[in-house]
Amino acid sequence: MKILITGVTKGLGRALAEWYIRNGHTVIGCGRSVDILDMRFTHPAPHDFSVVDVTDENKVALWSEKVTGVHGAPDILICNAALMNNPAPLWKVPAGEFNKLIDVNVKGVAAVIRHFVPPMIARGTGVIVTLSSGWGRGTSPEVAPYCASKFAIEGLTKSLAQELPAGMAAVPLNPGVIDTDMLRQCWSGEAARYPKADAWAQVAAPYLLQLGPKDNGQSLTIAGLED
Repeated sequence: MKILITGVTKGLGRALAEWYIRNGHTVIGCGRSVDILDMRFTHPAPHDFSVVDVTDENKVALWSEKVTGVHGAPDILICNAALMNNPAPLWKVPAGEFNKLIDVNVKGVAAVIRHFVPPMIARGTGVIVTLSSGWGRGTSPEVAPYCASKFAIEGLTKSLAQELPAGMAAVPLNPGVIDTDMLRQCWSGEAARYPKADAWAQVAAPYLLQLGPKDNGQSLTIAGLED
């Protein structure tokens, strides 16, 4: 399968990419950090990694044109790129920090969908997975911007699911609680009590390969790792 992953340089995106590559799939990914260069060196063609800021509409459009021209439409599109706010009461979160989070977590997902889903629709098959959260279905103090973004992802994805033709699927996925940099930003030392991203991918990566039209519009969770 051809699997496209945003935010592929670290955390869940990197863990998924490494699992899929080890198991014979072609991975196409983007990230904003120079770690993309390492991935290009470690995983050459047919894999394809690019430096792309998903909040930049023009760059996403050019990336999509390049990718679909070489690889065609992806079989699975995984919108993983996201930011977490520094924990604080909502009124203490700076406007710039709030806006940047929404730009990546919501507008960035919409931009990627805008440019990659039409070729998938033209082909008539494909699965779109947006990374949601337990904080997209429930709330906690001091993470209001992140909660808002993931509630938005739930609504955006489930509405998209109603617009897709038969044979496709869009699914908001709660990955569960995993020890990543993002979780450590919220919970500090407590994050170490949870599974590492590589262990999570052993369960999550094959699970995503099984998704299809039967799952369209369902809010799903990686079993056993719920928030």
